[in-house]
Amino acid sequence: MDAKKPVLTKRTGVATWASLLLLVICQQATSAIAAAALPATSAAWDSYVSAFLESYFVAQPSLAVWAGRHELDGKLPDWSAAGIKREIQRLHAERDRAVAFPSETLDARQRFERDYLIARIDRDLFWQESLEWPFRSPTYYGFALEPDVYVAREYAPLAERLRAYTRYAGSIPVAAEQIRANLRTPLPRTYVKQGHILFGGLASFYEKDVPGIFAAVADARLQAEFRTANAGAIKAMKDLDAWITQQEAGATDGFSIGAGKFGEMLWATERVDVPLARLKDIAERDLQRNLAALRESCAAFAAGQTIDACIARMQANKAPGSAVDAARAQLAGLRAFVENKQLVSIPGPEQAGVEESPPYARWNIAQIRIPGPYEKNLPSIYQIAPPDPKWTQAERDAYIPGRADLLFISAHEVWPGHFLQFMHARRTSSKLGQVFVSYAFSEGWAHYTEELMWEAGLGDGAPETHIGQLVNALLRDVRMLSAIGMHTSTMTVAESERMFREQAYQSAGGARQQAARGTFDPGYGNYTVGKLMIRKLRDDWTATRGRRAAWKDFHDELLKYGSPPIPLLRKLMLGEDAGSPL
Repeated sequence: MDAKKPVLTKRTGVATWASLLLLVICQQATSAIAAAALPATSAAWDSYVSAFLESYFVAQPSLAVWAGRHELDGKLPDWSAAGIKREIQRLHAERDRAVAFPSETLDARQRFERDYLIARIDRDLFWQESLEWPFRSPTYYGFALEPDVYVAREYAPLAERLRAYTRYAGSIPVAAEQIRANLRTPLPRTYVKQGHILFGGLASFYEKDVPGIFAAVADARLQAEFRTANAGAIKAMKDLDAWITQQEAGATDGFSIGAGKFGEMLWATERVDVPLARLKDIAERDLQRNLAALRESCAAFAAGQTIDACIARMQANKAPGSAVDAARAQLAGLRAFVENKQLVSIPGPEQAGVEESPPYARWNIAQIRIPGPYEKNLPSIYQIAPPDPKWTQAERDAYIPGRADLLFISAHEVWPGHFLQFMHARRTSSKLGQVFVSYAFSEGWAHYTEELMWEAGLGDGAPETHIGQLVNALLRDVRMLSAIGMHTSTMTVAESERMFREQAYQSAGGARQQAARGTFDPGYGNYTVGKLMIRKLRDDWTATRGRRAAWKDFHDELLKYGSPPIPLLRKLMLGEDAGSPL
């Protein structure tokens, strides 16, 4: 029996009948109004999200092309100073529109989406307006300039991709002029070197690699148009590379963004609000935890030897052939391990290929190229960089990772790291979750999975395998400490390089590469920040759900929202009183 239903008898008076009838009518009317109002406003939010994405793609066509919106093929953003100013104004207007949606008119999914969208806008505004990155760093232009979609992603017949590449190449001269006009000199010396890798690498790739990729297209008119556009792109990038290389003579060490901007970066890009002293302490404690584990594993693996000798022995055990060949051989076993241990769902049959990194992307040892959410049935490519040919033979040999080290690089990039995370993100119901990526979530998840795989038994407890996991963990700990030190205090590039050698046990070439990266990637501490936030969220979420027995459920829940800032996800999974993410 419904306890709220009025019970009427023959003795009920007319006034009582009228009152009750009026009450019921009012309740029904109120419910009807509420039911009508919420869907209307909810529909308005969903429409706004669609409109926001469309306007975002027009303003950032390189992201649109990555996502698979090929009607924008060949276009690049307007990087003129006036164009950047207009984009900043557009982002502020969009932020105001999103904030204007009252929380009470949105359901839980939409409130989360609103916070996600606003966080993305704040991220863009930080880099473009607050830090003025288009005017300070060549790296601002790296992602948008890469021609990877056209040359490596088989989203269309080769002739159609040649047309798209030709439009892209035709856009390069204007883009190069805008970049040169924007970059303020003197530049930090590490930025000059990175600019040379980017712009010089692109010029080399256009000239030496691209013609062969499209050589099979028989259409003479298309080939003639391509040669003209590509020649213009080669010249523009060579000229830009020559200009940026000339800046070496007057280059400085003034790369630090400062403590204030560093703290602002953490909030604006990742919604992390933690005092810098505490953040540094957290990084130090994780470093010491991993160093202690390394000492224990080295005692078992190389008893009586120094840690350096222990690491050298692990790294000397290299697979025959290239690192690319070795990584290909590792992927099937990693996927099988994830499935057998039921660590996280694998939601589809997709696989990732493995190739050598192109010249313009060799500033880090590995990465994965994943097709965007609007693409269908296209492979992802895990890329591994060869050592710099300018290094000594000993440095080149040391740069190539040993089997155990490479095993966790492969776990990070593919199973169950980036590739699996993006498989889940592509299946989320929210387009925002499919398109927009939090640095700390994406890299934090991939880094978190390295330790997860060891904890789950990868390598059957072999000390050598554990050492491979730990050198990757130490690398990320030192990245976090280097980012904090170089951008908020007085740590020099040389001191960072020494820390990478002495506490992360990196090769000389790797240490140089990592220290330099920290100057132009101040957020690269996000690997450890993200990992630690995920570990804490896992412990808190599983505390009432069976702890380790609930890991798979936790991972599936974590991955189903895309790649949002982790503190937003923490509130969604634990409630408003979720506590600190770190």
